[in-house]
Amino acid sequence: MSKVSVIAISYNHAPFIKEALESVFAQTYEDIELIILDDGSTDDSRELIKDTLGEREASLLLSEENLGYTKTFNKGLGLVTGDYIIDFALDDIMKPSFVEESVKALEARGEEFGVSFANAEYIDRESKVTAIHTEWLKKQGIIDWIPEGDIFQMVLKRYFICTPTMMIKRSVFDRIGGYDQELAYEDFDFWVRTSRYWQYCYIDKVLVQKRKLETSMSAQRYRHKTNGQMRSVYKVCEKAASLCDSRADYKALRVRLNYEFRQCLRHRAWDLAHEYQSLLKSNRLSFDLATQWVGWFGWRLRLRLK
Repeated sequence: MSKVSVIAISYNHAPFIKEALESVFAQTYEDIELIILDDGSTDDSRELIKDTLGEREASLLLSEENLGYTKTFNKGLGLVTGDYIIDFALDDIMKPSFVEESVKALEARGEEFGVSFANAEYIDRESKVTAIHTEWLKKQGIIDWIPEGDIFQMVLKRYFICTPTMMIKRSVFDRIGGYDQELAYEDFDFWVRTSRYWQYCYIDKVLVQKRKLETSMSAQRYRHKTNGQMRSVYKVCEKAASLCDSRADYKALRVRLNYEFRQCLRHRAWDLAHEYQSLLKSNRLSFDLATQWVGWFGWRLRLRLK
């Protein structure tokens, strides 16, 4: 039986820790290595982790300072001995068969498959289900189906993977060297860098409950232009441009760049919008610059007149 390493990270997740950890203990799969890290919480997270863990075996690292998610995860990654890895935030919940189903899916595929992902339920602060991930994407018109296999171009175009549903082969992290610690968040960069070299398989089952809060990192992505997340997206787009090797790849990236450019305009991140213009102009990503520049200045003028 293959060993699965769960890297469980908490940062001020006190209200949700017991439910999250209990969901790991309730897994139907037996060979699980649990690595718990607290990223400098200022609430009761540490005490709750210890109380919930009890006499169960786990590696426990408690940081005195808030290092950020990517650095904290990489510390846990250094302790991994399993064949598969799960990145698990301690405000989410695993369904009992999550690990078993994910291992089964990856082991049924070839060596070229490095990551599995599944459907999920969105839950609120009280753990009430508010939506189903795949159905929500379709309702919003974001995607018509969930792709699998070679998903590099689709990853460039739009969001469709629910991050906490992923299981990742250890060999994938061995090659990419963990998360990029210079970024404010990890998932888009991980998808771009790994989908270029590995295929993804999709499990059409709800296997995880993802907690959606107003204070969560994903909810803050475009809320403040100085929070580092918008800059991180741009850095990932630069990496993506260097990984494109076909006209179709560049066309897919152009969809993403135009979307992020519009977000910069909407949130008045003028300097970053200019950088997106420059990136679009390079790397075979040329487009009608005159039209785009007129649109940019029009947006800026209207916003200033308000």
